[in-house]
Formats: sequence, C-alpha cells, structure tokens
Amino acid sequence: MEIRIVNKSTNPLPHYATTASAGMDLYANLNQSVTLKPLQRALIPTGLFMELPIGFEAQVRPRSGLAIKKGITVLNSPGTIDADYRGEIMVIMINLSSEDFEIQHGERIAQMVIARHEQAQWSLVNDLSQTDRGTGGFGSTGV
Repeated sequence: MEIRIVNKSTNPLPHYATTASAGMDLYANLNQSVTLKPLQRALIPTGLFMELPIGFEAQVRPRSGLAIKKGITVLNSPGTIDADYRGEIMVIMINLSSEDFEIQHGERIAQMVIARHEQAQWSLVNDLSQTDRGTGGFGSTGV
C-alpha cells in the first residue's frame, strides 16, 4: 500500500525494522529536549503529516523497550489517526516512572500500525441472541 506523507522533520520516515514487523517507529521532532517528570505527560510532535486511504487508520502505540526499561508509555493507546486527518502526527507521552525522563530530537518515541477498519451501521433491536457466556465479563471466563 502506498501512503502520501509529508516529512517536515530531519528524521527518517517511519519504516519497518524487519520483514514481519507490524509497526513502524515514530521519532520526536523537537527544537529542544523535553523532560517528563514522574507522572507528567506531554504532546510530542513528529513533523509528519499523511493522507491515509479511506477505510484505513493509523494506530499510535507505545514502544515496549521504553515501557519496560524507562516506564515511558503512550496515553490514549492505541491512539487513532483517521483517514481524513491532515494535521501533524503527535504522540501523547507519559512518564510512569519515579525518575525524570528526557526526550531528545530524533528519539524513537512510539510505533505506528496501519490497519484496515470497517464502519458499522447500527440495527436497533429489542433482544440479542443468547450465548453460553451471556453477560459475564471482567474475568468471568477464568481465573
């Protein structure tokens, strides 16, 4: 699939690290570093603007290495970028650790997955079909 993209940063375009990768890294596009204090969040720009085909979305997700090693993650995860959005791709980051974390220009801050989606049409009814599970949720199917 080909996606039109504008890169107003000095960073490389998102790309797949391996032939089986689902996500592409997003890089911070900063004039100066941003320090996230514990529990602080910030909106980090990427310098990227794109034009997705209708029927697709881009999902912005945390990077597992930042999460486990530094306690840094992405809020609103996965964040959705709709096909009709033409603004800059931004990443809402939060520091869940007990130490300050400095984000530098060019740092890999998140990953983006391109996914197909459907638009649903509601069918208003009075009853739903029965299943073995029924209304059980929140751990009701096992320990």
